[in-house]
Amino acid sequence: METYTTDDALSAMGFGKFQALVLAYAGMGWVVEAMELNLLSFVGPLVREEWKVSAQDESLLSSVVFAGMLTGSCAWGFVSDRYGRRTVLLFSALFTSGMGFLSAWSPNYLCLIALRFLVGVGVGGGHVFSSWFLEFVPAQNRGTCVVLFSLFWTIGTILEASLAWVVILALNWRWLLVLTSIPCFLLLPFFRIIPESPRYLCAQNRMSDATLVLESISMINQQALPPGVLTYRRESKVDTVTSETETDHLIPVREIECKANNALSFKSGAAAALRRLLSPALRRSTLLLWFVYFANSFAYYGVVLLTSQLSDANTNCPSGLTNLPRQEDANLYRDTFVTSLAEIPGLIVSAILVEWIGRKATMWSMLFTCAAFLGPLVLHQDELFTTALLFGARACAMGSSTVLCLYAPEVYPTSVRSTGVGIATSIGKIGGVICPLVAVGMLRTCHQMEAVFVFELVLCLAGVACILFPVETKGREID
Repeated sequence: METYTTDDALSAMGFGKFQALVLAYAGMGWVVEAMELNLLSFVGPLVREEWKVSAQDESLLSSVVFAGMLTGSCAWGFVSDRYGRRTVLLFSALFTSGMGFLSAWSPNYLCLIALRFLVGVGVGGGHVFSSWFLEFVPAQNRGTCVVLFSLFWTIGTILEASLAWVVILALNWRWLLVLTSIPCFLLLPFFRIIPESPRYLCAQNRMSDATLVLESISMINQQALPPGVLTYRRESKVDTVTSETETDHLIPVREIECKANNALSFKSGAAAALRRLLSPALRRSTLLLWFVYFANSFAYYGVVLLTSQLSDANTNCPSGLTNLPRQEDANLYRDTFVTSLAEIPGLIVSAILVEWIGRKATMWSMLFTCAAFLGPLVLHQDELFTTALLFGARACAMGSSTVLCLYAPEVYPTSVRSTGVGIATSIGKIGGVICPLVAVGMLRTCHQMEAVFVFELVLCLAGVACILFPVETKGREID
């Protein structure tokens, strides 16, 4: 009997109207995460001024959100692999919007800290939006689509900078928290019409449900499905292989892996999933991904925080520059808005490079370039030059993060994809927890050279880790 896989079906139908609709829904989830995280660079200084908290407490406000994301990323990833992608899309959106709205009415600093931690737990499910979207995309369109998807993150950062520029100057930071929570509510009315991932359904042995989803895609895209019956794995003649390698987890998949995945079958729990991620076949990829996620998160959010913190350092700390006026709030929001725009050229460059030189080379080249842009900031610079350097650094940080979000789901098999990406994202949030202590704490105590050196070291080590990735996934189908 003639058969076809999910990848065969998606490749035959191509990227069409259905994928565009899925992109719009998943992209809104990405907008929400970008807005909730980027508002931290605006709210911290205002909270410190209103409630007279210390610089360490100001940095804690950012750190607790990332601590919440560390918890949420791992938990939502496991829930996604066990109970379905749609479950996480609904409950993470509900939780994020609710906690974000409540945090605007915090009566004191400790209450704000607790609620922002819970916002972080909700936002931690953002990686499931990207995994869910990629599971509908044909292999030949995946590189371009992940860049399009990441554009929604840039829209979120620009929207948040614009909101802060207008709302904080006209009203206050509480209104910024309220307005930032609104986009997440907009996801809820559309939940009933979004489909479950056909890859997840196949891995659950729900072949008839998966077929119905693929038939819906075929109808909306007006493209025929391949002839035959849907099967989980493509037939393979190399069944005699008795050892696993990294490449066994990329389609075409060998029968031995099919049996191993079916044995796991989403029922063995988190411990079994973690053992799979650290098995000899995936261990090297997993450990390197953990570090690169950490470094990307540390660098990206560090650059965002540096935009608002370097002006204070240049003003209040001894330097070779004299008569530097303190930066006005309007100028701060303007500079943050300008550096947010840097993500657009970062996405364009990554879109060109990712299908030309591959995933690995794109990541390490952009990480090293980001380090080069940050290098001159070991010394105090004037406002214009500082903004230009941060513009370039943010473009590169965004580009490398975008390609990483493409690469990680391509490495992992469906049975542990969301769990694997979720744990890696959680490890990355440790970088988010630590970076405010460097970007805020060290700069407030006039240790700019040391702070920038830490960023340089992390970026260079991440570049080396990308070179050491064992597989290049360019052009490969997702298991």
